[in-house]
Amino acid sequence: MIKFNIRGENVEVSEAIRAYVEGKIQKLDKYFNDGHEVTAYVNLKVYTEKRAKVEVTIPAKNVTLRAEHTSEDMYASIDFVEEKLERQIRKYKTRTNRRPRNSVPTAKIFTDEFAPLAPAQEVEDAGITIVRTKHVALKPMDAEEAVLQMEMLGYDFYVFTDSETDATNVVYRREDGRFGVIETK
Repeated sequence: MIKFNIRGENVEVSEAIRAYVEGKIQKLDKYFNDGHEVTAYVNLKVYTEKRAKVEVTIPAKNVTLRAEHTSEDMYASIDFVEEKLERQIRKYKTRTNRRPRNSVPTAKIFTDEFAPLAPAQEVEDAGITIVRTKHVALKPMDAEEAVLQMEMLGYDFYVFTDSETDATNVVYRREDGRFGVIETK
């Protein structure tokens, strides 16, 4: 069963919008095993130029599903996000269904969390091809120094060891040009 946490920024979440969001995202419930309860976090934003952004995050037990879309029509964005989440689930379920269960730890994640796909629901999967492996020595530093290193190297992200917590973190450049930090636990 999917619970909903719907927030609006610069827009009032009317009963019509709430019902539309819940109706669309509730369709994904068929992909989850019975008894699994997840919460869909939905952010609806309206910008000054009359563009609507819809973000949906569904943190399940072993995997996090996320999709977002921006357009001039909020309802169209909701439709697009629902379709994108469904494609994500079908793609990952197809990939794990084709792998031997004992060779891949992620296969257990999806069989525990999600209901099996019928063969007609499987999607064509080109697979993941890793074309290069890099080895890095993690140097202790703070986030500001990591951003400077990232900029000097011309990267969009940089992995480093936080000098205060000794945890491995990532700094990255956001679409708006500012920076974010991903902290590990």
